[in-house]
Amino acid sequence: MGARNRFAEVLQAHGGLMSRIAASYEADPALRDDLLQEIALALWRALPGWRGEAGLRTFVARIAHNRGASHVLGEQRRPRPGALPEDLPDPGIAPEQHAHARQEGARLQAAVRALPLALRQAVTLALEGFSHAEIADALGIRVNAVDVRLSRARQALREQLGESA
Repeated sequence: MGARNRFAEVLQAHGGLMSRIAASYEADPALRDDLLQEIALALWRALPGWRGEAGLRTFVARIAHNRGASHVLGEQRRPRPGALPEDLPDPGIAPEQHAHARQEGARLQAAVRALPLALRQAVTLALEGFSHAEIADALGIRVNAVDVRLSRARQALREQLGESA
């Protein structure tokens, strides 16, 4: 019973982080839900082995990113269905005052998803508020590599979003 309670506590505390990381890897809502379940299962399996060497948040992020990377690699091998028509109505239209913010968030999320995997991982964690040291720990790289990846990611995002440096 203790393991279930511990797992439930971790999901409660870090479920949002896991969802946002899953969204950075998968745009399709159904596939994103599948990925989130894969992340939760991997966390369930790995949690008993957590020794506290890194923070729990970092541990969860590392697992989520590893599953996300595996998901992307697996999806690249599968044929993708055709795109939905552009004029298809959105059943969940947000209120008018939130439309612009949602569009910008979607633009940023799409731009992040278009980044190469190494840059995507670093920028996703940075957007979650992780320090450079935490990002390095979660990704198993050095802090100076995080600095380089974030710098390259910012430049690529500026170019994709059409913003000036």
